[in-house]
Amino acid sequence: MSDLRLGVVGLGLRRSIAVAAHRPGRGSRVTAVADLDPEVLAREAAYFGASVAVEDYKTLLDRDDLDALVVATPDDTHEVIACDALRAGKAVFVEKPLGITVEQCDTILRTAYETGTRLYVGHNMRHMGVVRLMREIIERGDIGEPKTVWVRHFVGYGGDYYFKDWHADRRRTTGLLLQKAAHDIDVVHWLAGGYTRRVNALGDLMVHGDLPRRDPGTPRPENWLRTFEWPPTARRDLHHIVDVEDVSVMNMRLDNGVIAAYQQCHFTPDYWRNYTVIGSEGRLENFGDGPGDTVKVWNTGPTGYRADADITHRVPDADGTHGGGDAGIVDEFCRFVREGGATDTSPVAARMSVAAGVLATRSLRAGGIPYDVPALDPDLIAYFERGQTPACERSARR
Repeated sequence: MSDLRLGVVGLGLRRSIAVAAHRPGRGSRVTAVADLDPEVLAREAAYFGASVAVEDYKTLLDRDDLDALVVATPDDTHEVIACDALRAGKAVFVEKPLGITVEQCDTILRTAYETGTRLYVGHNMRHMGVVRLMREIIERGDIGEPKTVWVRHFVGYGGDYYFKDWHADRRRTTGLLLQKAAHDIDVVHWLAGGYTRRVNALGDLMVHGDLPRRDPGTPRPENWLRTFEWPPTARRDLHHIVDVEDVSVMNMRLDNGVIAAYQQCHFTPDYWRNYTVIGSEGRLENFGDGPGDTVKVWNTGPTGYRADADITHRVPDADGTHGGGDAGIVDEFCRFVREGGATDTSPVAARMSVAAGVLATRSLRAGGIPYDVPALDPDLIAYFERGQTPACERSARR
């Protein structure tokens, strides 16, 4: 089996997916790179041994020596680049989130539908060991039918990761309740078996709004991702625009009746996320999200709190970044490009997580007013549920 030949557009903070996808002789390799920064372009072309290195991604669209494009650019560019690639007939991998508005997401989905070109969205948490373990526990019935899901996300390095570059500008992200939470909202939907129908939220820019910022055009400090300042009020050199919230709480009612809540904070001293799923016959909770951490289940009856739980599951070992999630989505993407068919990640689910985040952000900026998530065209839902196979083709196979 020959390697899939991949072009990667954008080699900044999300280059980890390109690294995971570069497996010469093992199914896929990066043969072309595109980035607006000439220094980054030269460095990454040398790293991957890419024979093609360009600043304009459009020069990659008509190349016959590329099987697919990986779009790992800033969020606000996903729609244009993904749609250009889909119209050119290139299979596309879009890093999450799919877009920063509901309209952008719907345009990408419709373009994939109309062109028949394969679209994949990199929600790598669906391939993380801890998430797959929690889903297995739920599907096995160990806690009965899921009724409510709670997520707490402590983003301890958030001020350094998200407030020193374009993430802090709502024009580029809509807000961190979308940009950062898209993964977690998607996991809530996956674990609970439904999509958010109604949402409300509260939030504020509590700590990072008044901290010193860089002048426009000033480069980020060297080693900015490895130099963490504490306490949060000591942070300096923030992006010149900071207008996204650094703390938020979000409530969701799903279309199957499940009630869910998500909380995010960017000035905690620790960095981790905690899931609690309560069902009709018990509850589960994760303690850490990496290999060797645990998911605990309480399901034998009412008692006081018991730290030992009734069942303790160990999160399986995994290689690579994001708890093995990046390797998992690369494997699935390569199989999907070659064969098509159903995938654990879902463009429809990606759209629904963005939609929930968009409406939650609108709610928190309107004082907590609840909003309903707009429905998606049923034809698009059906197309992607069929594994992106046209209905006529599916009928002919029967």
